[in-house]
Amino acid sequence: MSTLTESTRAALQLVTSLDPVLWAVVGRSLAVSGLACLLAAGVGLLVGAWLGVARFPGREAALTVLNTLLALPSVVVGLLVYLLLSRGGPLGFLGWLFSFQAMVLAQMVLVIPVVTALTRQTVEDADTLHGEQLASLGAGRVLRGLLLAWDERYALLAVLMVAFGRAVSEVGAVMIVGGNIDGFTRVMTTAIALETSKGDLPLALGLGMVLLSVVLGLNAAVAGLRHWRARVDGVAAGASGGWGAT
Repeated sequence: MSTLTESTRAALQLVTSLDPVLWAVVGRSLAVSGLACLLAAGVGLLVGAWLGVARFPGREAALTVLNTLLALPSVVVGLLVYLLLSRGGPLGFLGWLFSFQAMVLAQMVLVIPVVTALTRQTVEDADTLHGEQLASLGAGRVLRGLLLAWDERYALLAVLMVAFGRAVSEVGAVMIVGGNIDGFTRVMTTAIALETSKGDLPLALGLGMVLLSVVLGLNAAVAGLRHWRARVDGVAAGASGGWGAT
């Protein structure tokens, strides 16, 4: 029997038997990435909605920088956060290095550009279609951005899923600032790297299965919500006779 078959069978056994070591790592990983994305959303959605409707000198340069940050390697983010939180760094007094908080901060910094850039594009596209109508009703730029963001909330849910996928699947930043400490800062990606190097393939494969399943499940849920909204909008349009009905 091949190593792949044996490892897969053992990995499924670990997942279905609710192995405490595996699920402790999964829970910690989801907590770190979930909190990081929640905090990043608070910043990225607001800034992105504003950028989608704002017009100011240097806007194109700002967008160029923002889009460049989308390709920022996670190890670079980890290094920057490490320098900030190290004993001699400006945030060293917090004592967060090699802690849960450090990993949340690193992932938050990593995904804020993702949320901001994709929100900006979504709101700007919506502003092209509906901005003049809102402006004619007296809505200022800030209010327009917020209204358009709310109208595109299901599209922005997909943006948040992209951000969560970016956070939960990265390994460099959390490895640097968290230290991969067993029982404290070990998450799914760092555990997969470690267990693979140790030869514990079933645990590494089991964590990989859970990681993919979580991301797949969340994206399926968002797709279901968008499909439901499309059906509801279609029923509402049909009941009112559609656009241009008299």
